[in-house]
Amino acid sequence: MTNKDITNIEDIKLLVDTFYSNVRKDELIGSIFDEKIGDRWPEHLEKMYRFWQTVLLDEHTYSGSPFPPHKQLPVEKEHFTRWMEIFTNTVDSLFVGSLAEEAKLRGQNMAVMFNHKIEYFRHEAKHPLL
Repeated sequence: MTNKDITNIEDIKLLVDTFYSNVRKDELIGSIFDEKIGDRWPEHLEKMYRFWQTVLLDEHTYSGSPFPPHKQLPVEKEHFTRWMEIFTNTVDSLFVGSLAEEAKLRGQNMAVMFNHKIEYFRHEAKHPLL
């Protein structure tokens, strides 16, 4: 069977569910997600469906700011690298096409931005301006 591109909400749900299933099994980042999300996985997954539906399908079902919940996470560059490896592998295992490539690009951009912002806020906390 040849993989197809991401085209609808069912594809988004497959991507998100498969990705987070893989994340939760990962030795490096799985526990970070489980500790932060706790028993709110259904709510988190629903939010991720809406986020990726908005980003990839241009169907505006997500509103809000994705960064604030991540601001205080105990993560470093290696965690974002692992997140991106799992995300890329998940996309590649399920889909092929322009939106699949767009998903990987958007994921990479978010990982870089979130890592940079977390480091910035940590630095500001240690060295506040007078």
